[in-house]
Amino acid sequence: MDSRHFGAITVTLPDLAAAGSGLDNVSRLDTTRGSIEDFQYIGERLRDLDLTATRLLNGRLGGIEADRVRMEETQLHSVEFTGCTAGALRCAGSKLSRVVFRDCTFMGATFEDSTFDNVLFEGCRLDYAVLAKVRATGPVAFSACSLVEAELTGNDLADETAIDGCVLRATDFRPGNYRGVDLRGSDLSAVSGAVNLTGVIISPGQEHQLARALLAGLDLTVTDEGR
Repeated sequence: MDSRHFGAITVTLPDLAAAGSGLDNVSRLDTTRGSIEDFQYIGERLRDLDLTATRLLNGRLGGIEADRVRMEETQLHSVEFTGCTAGALRCAGSKLSRVVFRDCTFMGATFEDSTFDNVLFEGCRLDYAVLAKVRATGPVAFSACSLVEAELTGNDLADETAIDGCVLRATDFRPGNYRGVDLRGSDLSAVSGAVNLTGVIISPGQEHQLARALLAGLDLTVTDEGR
């Protein structure tokens, strides 16, 4: 069973190799209150991809381009997204387990009121994304992602999450539970809301980055003029 390790966190990946050629090519995924299993959905260009109340089990989406993607009350288990692009993605009230997003572009995406269990974002563009009231019920990792001006608020990511080698320029960590979140490998000097990062894990050298972010957040002026 394939997995990825980030410090003490191990993310279990979808086991699609076992299915091999048993994955069926499908021409569409739009369905209401249905289930799709053992599938491949490759290279489609869409205006809307509506996965509301849909269960996707054991499948792969590759090279999908959509103006809008909606995942509300959606269940994803053992699903891989590779090289997908969404102009506007909304994921709400959904459950994701053993899901990988690899080399995807979801700028401005919204993930809210959802649970993540063994979820990996790898090499993704998530600039301006919003993660709100997301709960990590199992390991979650963001690896080599861009989270420029993304907003994290009201999430419970404690002890289950790693943010490794990510671009966190003006990333806004609003109040939430980040205790035990592993931030080693990411530059923290330009994050916003550093005061909310109580209990996170950092490496030697990141203390100065975090101190710089805290000073910026307090809008202090440091000077020796007039002495």
